[in-house]
Amino acid sequence: MAVAVRGTRGGGSGGGGAGFRSLFSYRIFVSAMFSLLFVATLSVLLTSHPSTTHHHSRLPSGGNAYMHRTFLALNSDPLKTRLDLIHKQANDHITLVKAYSAYARKLKLEISRQLKMFDDLAKNFSDLTSKPSYKSSLFETSGNLDEDVLRQFEKEVKDRVKFARLLIAESKENYDNQLKIQKLKDTIFAVNELLGKAKKNGAFASLIAAKSIPKSLHCLAMRLVEERISHPEKYKEDLPKAEFEDPSLYHYAIFSDNVIAVSVVVRSVVKNAEEPSKHVFHVVTDRMNVAAMKVWFRMRPVEGGAHVEVKAVEDYDFLSSSYVPVVRQIESANVQMENATKEGSNMKFRNPNYMPMLNHLRFYLPEMYPKLHKILLLDDDVVVQKDLTGLWKIDLAGKVNGAVETCFGSFHRFSQYLNFSHPLIKERFNPKACAWAYGMNIFDLDAWRREKCTETYHNWQNLVK
Repeated sequence: MAVAVRGTRGGGSGGGGAGFRSLFSYRIFVSAMFSLLFVATLSVLLTSHPSTTHHHSRLPSGGNAYMHRTFLALNSDPLKTRLDLIHKQANDHITLVKAYSAYARKLKLEISRQLKMFDDLAKNFSDLTSKPSYKSSLFETSGNLDEDVLRQFEKEVKDRVKFARLLIAESKENYDNQLKIQKLKDTIFAVNELLGKAKKNGAFASLIAAKSIPKSLHCLAMRLVEERISHPEKYKEDLPKAEFEDPSLYHYAIFSDNVIAVSVVVRSVVKNAEEPSKHVFHVVTDRMNVAAMKVWFRMRPVEGGAHVEVKAVEDYDFLSSSYVPVVRQIESANVQMENATKEGSNMKFRNPNYMPMLNHLRFYLPEMYPKLHKILLLDDDVVVQKDLTGLWKIDLAGKVNGAVETCFGSFHRFSQYLNFSHPLIKERFNPKACAWAYGMNIFDLDAWRREKCTETYHNWQNLVK
């Protein structure tokens, strides 16, 4: 088969000429594009009104701002960047100082030393940039910056910044509420610590004062026991008197191990009584002092025919660990002296075996004196100054206890005695309820038995771990 082929001028060299022309045309196209791009860039720069100052606020904004700043950076003095940073640091601290100054004015501290210092410091920062030497050499020059002037400017700015930071650190405590709250908490904690120590020291000093006696009475209990041993015929045990159980008489209960204190209470009551012979005193002490107490009242009988019964805790058989939770706690926990003196209010209960029981005897009055209807409980630090027989005539309206009201403000409220962080205490008691002192209490023993107060007391004691 024959194929017709059209020949070209130049034969085989025609393909190489076409490739050369194609490469040449591409180079021309690329050169033209770069030329157009350069012309466009130049026109943008010429129409953007560039400025050679260092203030960012005078730089162009808009789409060509970045290109303008890049162009200036390539052609600017390196010291201008350093000047910008120094100027920015000064402006930041001016703003901070003015903020603290404004807050001081808000707190009505216009006449305070700190407010004046804040205002002066802000003015010093502003005046620094307005100095003619700095203004002409750094901020209004179009040429290169003087490095020596810039270094001096930087030194003055840093000095003012350092002073500003010191002033702010000193003042921050007054303006930072969190710091003020924390400092107040720390102060309260420290004061409470000191208060707790002072209470313990005061209670210990009070105990020493209360136990202190004249030298002539030193070892009084031992001397009284010696007297009994030397003359046993004088101190034979008497049979119980009928008056001790006569409900028509005026009965008093005194629980103490202090012979002199009990004697003062008894004699002050008798001295002011209109009919001393109708007054009966039930004194309960510990085994160590019961003999001394009996010898004392045998040697010095109470005037007016008043009756005194002296017994020891151990004379009441029902006060055993099987019935009394306090005795059970003492025996099981082996209470130590330091546990009884942790709080100032417990300093007087220093004997772990007897003193707590003497303190709790008041909860067993109906069982200790089953034939009585009313009884007056007196502490051993009471001195009576008038006849007390009127207390037996008070109508308690079915209530168990009659006491002197000592509440005023927050004094003698339940919140001072009970642990209201415990949910059961919080549920059953009112922290604002009025407590009372046991210095002098009149008890209706019939109402006590009816209300079963001792059982309630046992229930609470059994909750003690």
